[in-house]
Amino acid sequence: MGNTVVVIGLGQLGRVFAGGLLRAGHPVVPVNRGDDLARAAELNPMPEAVVAAVAEGDLASLLEGMPERWRDRLVLLQNELLPRDWRPFTAATPTVISVWFEKKKGVDAKPILPSPVFGPAAALVCGALGAVDLPCRILETEPELLFELVRKNLYILTSNIAGLRIGGTVGALWTGHRELAEAVAAEVLAVQSWLTGEPLDRERLLAGMVEAFDADPAHLCTGRSAPARLARTLAFADRAGLKVPTLRAIRSHLP
Repeated sequence: MGNTVVVIGLGQLGRVFAGGLLRAGHPVVPVNRGDDLARAAELNPMPEAVVAAVAEGDLASLLEGMPERWRDRLVLLQNELLPRDWRPFTAATPTVISVWFEKKKGVDAKPILPSPVFGPAAALVCGALGAVDLPCRILETEPELLFELVRKNLYILTSNIAGLRIGGTVGALWTGHRELAEAVAAEVLAVQSWLTGEPLDRERLLAGMVEAFDADPAHLCTGRSAPARLARTLAFADRAGLKVPTLRAIRSHLP
């Protein structure tokens, strides 16, 4: 069928997107991570979109093995995503969404902010999320997309990394430990600027991070991924020759 959508990865986010697509009237072809993608592409050569709903650490290997006929139909939704992550694998502009809802096992998806999406399948993605009552907004330009991706990265990395020091919630981080949060955010933005190769609007990005803090102040700062996020950020800082003393101090106090 012409409006079929392939969903690769059926974890928490993958199931949200699959459910929304089905409710919006799109037949969904589920593909588990590790399935034969070439065979799946033979059986479904012309899907309307291919949603890559795998974890951040699995994205590069997935894109490397992506069948050629699917590369111009991709929808990407990973955290810590930047254009440098997809450009080595496709000349086409993918559809990219910065996901601003939380989905945990056994609990309905909880929106924090409307999720911005850009690309050829943006209307499809927003329609699917709207079908399951998750707000979404369509972006018009690539610079808008870059801002939203960096904004989400700033939110995740600042809360996760600062949370390794103080724990607690994002609301408590901002109201009780603002100096630490601002120091971490400044160093995260220095790394993001190096990764993107672009000058960043730091004041606007900080305001966007605080907007997300205020939208869900009870959101916990850290999870299992926090130490790995700090390690990745420090590795990038080392490659860029950035000092990032606050991040290094936090790392020095970890077990």
